[in-house]
Amino acid sequence: MRFAGWTESRFDVAWGEVTGAVGDTVTVLPIVVAVAALTDLSLGRLLLGFAVFQVVWGLWYGHPMSVEPMKALAALVIAGGLSTGEYVAAGLLAGGTLLVVGRAGMLGRLAPYVGEPVVRGIQLGVALILLRTGVTTGLETPSLAALAVVVALGAIVTGYREVAALAVLALGAAVALGAAGPITPRLPAPTLLDPATLSFSRDAAGATLGQLAMTVGNAAVATSLLVEEYFDAEASPDDLSTSMGAMNLLAVPLGAMPMCHGSGGVAGKYAFGARTATSNLVLGGLYLLLAVVAVDAVAAFPMAVLGVVLVLVAVELGCSGVDTPDPLLTGVVGIVALLVNVGVAFGVGIVGYYVLARVREGDSEAEND
Repeated sequence: MRFAGWTESRFDVAWGEVTGAVGDTVTVLPIVVAVAALTDLSLGRLLLGFAVFQVVWGLWYGHPMSVEPMKALAALVIAGGLSTGEYVAAGLLAGGTLLVVGRAGMLGRLAPYVGEPVVRGIQLGVALILLRTGVTTGLETPSLAALAVVVALGAIVTGYREVAALAVLALGAAVALGAAGPITPRLPAPTLLDPATLSFSRDAAGATLGQLAMTVGNAAVATSLLVEEYFDAEASPDDLSTSMGAMNLLAVPLGAMPMCHGSGGVAGKYAFGARTATSNLVLGGLYLLLAVVAVDAVAAFPMAVLGVVLVLVAVELGCSGVDTPDPLLTGVVGIVALLVNVGVAFGVGIVGYYVLARVREGDSEAEND
């Protein structure tokens, strides 16, 4: 992997680069706001991490590249399945693993052992966890949640399903800004993490395994394929693994949240018009602006509206999860993730995928005899 020089990078000033930048925020902003509202992490520093690395990877790869939250870890800390210390520790564990695997060129060899039904099952499980949390949170103030549902349905009915979560988020932001009063713009300063706050527990390790299952399938392999298809560019799974590992080891200790690439973000940018790395620069500037002006409002963000946002994110993620070649295995993995944890679900999925592959292989050989 190398820095994409200005003569080789593709940059363009076009409206599609602006709208494409918005396409990568559809699931990012709702999750970031939820993590900031439900943990003691700073919204300003979370947004600053996204701002910096949108620009870094736009310049590095020279074409549109997504930067997204690690959704399995985010879902667990939002749902209370991880403490803040465990969440941060899991981000560092995932980052270290991805860096080692990527630099060693191992991801291409490991990917076939993490079958698509397992990845989809983890996605489904994370969606179910978010759905449960969203419904519980929304019911805290049913009237406000109902208003948020009306806004979401309005976006869907008028053909803007992709931005329904952002529309509800805007409603919550308006309520929060009204409650917070005058805003004092300020740039959040990165603060070095206190090692004493880290918690490398069994839950953190299990959450890391579940996240890595999603990362291998969605953030590395699928993203690599989309980059080649959409932009006729090369970003191998091992390159992406290396950049994700470095990003987390650098950013998480300074107050950012665990981040990854993702096929959904790349597809969102492309669908909304992005064709060059300019979209990354635009989005980096947008996140920086939000980091400066939105810090004071997060404490006032209405939890009922946040619950509806989480339900919408869960539905989008769940739709990806059910698109699987093996619904039974995917369903089992998803239910285990919901009822036990994503680490155990990942183990169940790997074993189930291996057993089913051997059984089918035996059946195939018997038919050929």
